[in-house]
Amino acid sequence: MADKLKFALALALLAAGVAGFYLLGEQALIVRVLAVLAGLAAAAATARATEPGRQFFDFSKEAVNEARKVVWPSRKETLQTTGMVFAFVVVMALFLWLADKSLEWLLYDVVLGWKKS
Repeated sequence: MADKLKFALALALLAAGVAGFYLLGEQALIVRVLAVLAGLAAAAATARATEPGRQFFDFSKEAVNEARKVVWPSRKETLQTTGMVFAFVVVMALFLWLADKSLEWLLYDVVLGWKKS
């Protein structure tokens, strides 16, 4: 029950930050953005105090650690892969164009006899 109340408070803090953005409409933009960021920070801190919030933040840390372990392709590998994708797209476009024109010729000229003039 306490987690639900903390989570409701976190949502209220987030809503207050967004409401502050609109209520401070005549202030400088930086003040309005800071109001949203303050509401977001307060909401995150409150949500982190809940059990699901702790699980989420732990999961997020693990996800960041796993992303650091990824071996990203080099520039050369990226360019080669991109080139293969473009080549495949061109070949597939030509194949589909030929298939379309062949079926058009077969149906309209041969089967139905609708010669183009």
